[in-house]
Amino acid sequence: MTAPTPVSAVDAKLLKAHLEILDPPTDPKLIPLRFNPAQYQVKKGQNFAEIAIPGLPTPPLQWVRGGLATLTFEALVDTTDTLQDVDDAFVNRIRGLLDPDPKLHAPPLVAFVWGRRGFTGVLDGLDVTYQLFDENGVPLRARLIKEYRTVAAQLREHRQASPDVEKSYLVRRGDTLTSIAAAVFADPARWRELAVANGIRDPRGLRPGQRLLVPRLR
Repeated sequence: MTAPTPVSAVDAKLLKAHLEILDPPTDPKLIPLRFNPAQYQVKKGQNFAEIAIPGLPTPPLQWVRGGLATLTFEALVDTTDTLQDVDDAFVNRIRGLLDPDPKLHAPPLVAFVWGRRGFTGVLDGLDVTYQLFDENGVPLRARLIKEYRTVAAQLREHRQASPDVEKSYLVRRGDTLTSIAAAVFADPARWRELAVANGIRDPRGLRPGQRLLVPRLR
């Protein structure tokens, strides 16, 4: 029995895996995959902290929180039936899922759906290897390795990192308003906005453990 080619497999309707953009709403919201993944990996870790105790040669570990669940899989997209540039047909739209949405302050919420199985998260990484080209060098087939993270913590991380979202900062030893502005705004010259928002008259009077309001940039 001959192994199915990309085109014959599509014709046989063997392929049901796809990506579905859940938020923000978009049309079309489905991104089909030309092949079901040969395998996928779901990984979840734990976060521990070392507790330094004088006199002990090895610090004991204390559980802090559960880690994020991550789904990694490899998919193949192919346009040998239409000879369309595979970037235009598939890759560019999938790559766009890495870009933060202006309203969410995070990448779009996406579901990987394969039959009855699904994984909801955000695209955390994408590796593209082009494998087949036409006579003009236009890529017709690409192998995609995609990594997803569960959505809750990922959205929280991106919102905290967004300069137009109000947040707080815990002052550490050695911090200055200039260094904090560089960290939270990527612009040390904006230290005055921190000072005004927190009623600070003496920029040299920061104390370790002090919590500052970081205003949203307008």
